[in-house]
Order: sequence, then structure tokens, then C-alpha cells
Amino acid sequence: MSDPLPSELLDLALEAARRAGELLRDGRPADLGVAATKSSPIDVVTEMDIAAEKLITGFLAEHRPDDGFLGEEGASTAGTSGVRWVIDPLDGTVNYLYGLPTWAVSIAAERDGETVVGVVEAPMRRETYRAVLGGGAYAGDKPLCCRPAPPLDQALVSTGFNYVAVVRSHQADVAQRLIPRLRDIRRSGSAAVDLCDVAAGRLDGCYERGLNPWDLAAGDLIAREAGALTGGRPGSPPDGDLAIAASPGVFEPLQALLEEFGAWHD
Repeated sequence: MSDPLPSELLDLALEAARRAGELLRDGRPADLGVAATKSSPIDVVTEMDIAAEKLITGFLAEHRPDDGFLGEEGASTAGTSGVRWVIDPLDGTVNYLYGLPTWAVSIAAERDGETVVGVVEAPMRRETYRAVLGGGAYAGDKPLCCRPAPPLDQALVSTGFNYVAVVRSHQADVAQRLIPRLRDIRRSGSAAVDLCDVAAGRLDGCYERGLNPWDLAAGDLIAREAGALTGGRPGSPPDGDLAIAASPGVFEPLQALLEEFGAWHD
């Protein structure tokens, strides 16, 4: 008999992400400003980040009161059910603050420490990406599949930059060394969207240093379920030191170059 829990968690994640996406898209004030900063004065939080996280956690807690939470804007409870929700209510806050369209709501569900459901809602694209562990990845009802791997020098790869100046400076050095080895580099401003673009075949790969669990959890599952490989340093899973997702055939040489260039340290 099939396990009904992942389907239940997926339905809840889809509805919570839809509601949060509508709030962010339709409720953005014309005079939106910075409510707080995090790692540096340019790492910002808006009132809408906070409102979206409250909406998501309130909705999920209403339906599953015993679950735990880990959210970017402070939601942190252990729970007793074995399920934990990992939430980025607004991935791409600076894009959102400036009125740029590349931002998303990211919600993942873990069971006993393993991610089993991932949803990324990208309202300005009118796209909802989803995956269940072992069940494939989809944008709406369309199955997702990463691109066939080109030679590395023909690969389009996205990255991101930290908000702490010294870290960002080293990341720029790594990118400068990497660019001649690739077709080109992109920088969207949303790790969740980058991971879904790898899943959808719009990128051959992406990498970034300094991501948090909420940045990664949903998009990593979606990329893997679309056939991409994900990881960090050789032999390690994606983490704050380094997160990589790419088509098989691009992943290995890209990971090797990032290791050689020291992309995993400041």
C-alpha cells in the first residue's frame, strides 16, 4: 500500500506556497522598504518576507500542529511528528525590493531528516515547480528533465554572490577564473529559481557558496528528481560551503574546477 503522507504534504505545500505567492505579488506596497538586515547592511528583510512566513507557518500549523519548522525569518520549532517544514518565504528579496521579477516562495517537507517534498512557487513567471521523492519533478503538470550535458565549455551556469563583502570578493575571483571555461555565467538573484531552471533545462548547472537549508531544500529535490546531480565538495552533500546542481556530465567537471579554484572557502 502506498504511503499517503508525501501526497498530503505536497498538497499542503502547494496551497501554502500559492497563498504566499499571491500575498507577495498582489500585496506588495508601492513604498516597500527594508524592515531589517541580516548578515550585512545589504542583506535585507522586508515586511513582506515576514508576513509571508507567518502566512505559511500559520496555514501549515493549522493542518499539522505537531510538525516542526525551520524558516528564514525566524520560525524554528522542533515538532513531535517527525516532519519538519523548511521555508524560505521570499527567495530573492533584493529582486523583490527593486521590483525585479526573479523571486520565489520555497517550501520543503522533511521526514526524519530526509526531504520528501519540494515546492517552489515563482509568481511572476506563473510557474509552480514541485517534486516528491522518487516521483519525478514537474512544473504544473509538465514533467521536468534537465538538459543533455554539453561539453563544459558550452555549458550555461548560474551562480550567486554573498552579501558579505570579503566573501563576495572571493566569489568574484572564482567566477572570473571560471568564465573562460564555460559558455557563460548568469546571476538571477534566487537560488531556488536557479535550481528549478536546472531542473527545467534552462541552465546546464548552478553553484553557490553560503546558502542556507531554506535556500536549498525544495530546489535541490526538484533538481534531483529532474535527473540532475547535486552535491557540494567532492563526496559531500550540498551545504553552506558549496552547493552545486548540474546535468550529469556537467556536474563532475564543474565540481572539479570549483574545488580547484577554492569556491568552498572565503
